[in-house]
Amino acid sequence: MTVTELTKYIKRRLETDDLLNNLLITGEISNFHHHSSGHMYFTLKDDNSRLKSVMFRSANQNLKFQPEDGMEVIASGYVSLYESRGQYQLYVQDLQPEGIGALHIAFEQLKEELQKKGLFAVEHKQELPQFPQKVGVITSPTGAAIRDILSVIQRRFRGVSVLVAPATVQGDKAASTLVGALEILNQQSDVDVIIIGRGGGSIEDLWPFNEEEVARAIFSSQTPVVSAVGHETDYTISDFVADVRAPTPSAAGELVVSNQKEVNRYVKGLTDSLVQNIEQKLSDCRNQLVNLMERRVFLQPKRQLKDRKQRIDELEERLINLMERRLNLAQERLQSKAGKLDTLSPLNILSRGYSYCRKRDKKESLSSVSEIKPGDKLEIFLSDGKLEIEVMNIKKGKVNIDQFTK
Repeated sequence: MTVTELTKYIKRRLETDDLLNNLLITGEISNFHHHSSGHMYFTLKDDNSRLKSVMFRSANQNLKFQPEDGMEVIASGYVSLYESRGQYQLYVQDLQPEGIGALHIAFEQLKEELQKKGLFAVEHKQELPQFPQKVGVITSPTGAAIRDILSVIQRRFRGVSVLVAPATVQGDKAASTLVGALEILNQQSDVDVIIIGRGGGSIEDLWPFNEEEVARAIFSSQTPVVSAVGHETDYTISDFVADVRAPTPSAAGELVVSNQKEVNRYVKGLTDSLVQNIEQKLSDCRNQLVNLMERRVFLQPKRQLKDRKQRIDELEERLINLMERRLNLAQERLQSKAGKLDTLSPLNILSRGYSYCRKRDKKESLSSVSEIKPGDKLEIFLSDGKLEIEVMNIKKGKVNIDQFTK
């Protein structure tokens, strides 16, 4: 036999064995690889052996969880031979976590992924409006949740209107209807807040609210979203992404709509306080007006004017006296300065018998005989006139006071 013939023979024997065609194998996943084609390749192992395994895309596309190395699983499928390698392997048709359900693992995996991406972050949460005029509700139109929500809203505030966007809340097609309802309500400009939810049920029943596409649609909503899925102990991915989580649909109605009676009492309290404050303010103003009217300026205004006139006269007189004193001081200082200037005046010096001499042509004063030569024409200024002379002779020598007295 050739290798190929032997391989085909072994493969036929494996595929015709009833036991090997309907297996449930428990083991630990290792060497997990999710190929770009969509197929999954991994090894199932226990303490003593290893089994090559493959799960094709057609079988794994509906898995609710992501297989990982180290995960204990139960694999159902059949054993056959991979001819090109002469290697037998398990062809997995279904995969379930051992001990913990697949949906629980899928929930934890998606929760961790979305949390890392910031979809649960507090800074992205929107505030609920205090007094919404229209509430959008996404749920089954025939379920108990819509009845509970409508009953609570009608009881708490009759003036609030409700716009219901019907959706399937259970089954494989539920997620797409929930996303479509969110898109419709976000297109309504008058919807102030959205409630999305349903009544209680198993994790399978609530699973549409754990789908990633629903979570991202809630996160992208421009209108604040309240998640109200199941009972108080039930948690879904929608609860973490929504702006506010309500433990039940009824609680969601209480969260989004204020109690009209409480609001009326609050408004009445504000009104009473406002009236009281206005009355107190008016009373204070009246008392202040009475006090002002009793002042002397209002009781005897003419007398006040007379006093002011007299005060003006006194101030005017003081101003005049002050100006006169300052003017006299200024005149005295001016006269003193003029006397000093007169003393230093060249004309005053001439009146005491001195003269001023300069050349007639240069108009410059002379202070030394060396500046003159015989024949120069000079001008000599006296206190009462001017002499025009011509130099005949020059005698040099130091002048002393005796020469003036001889």
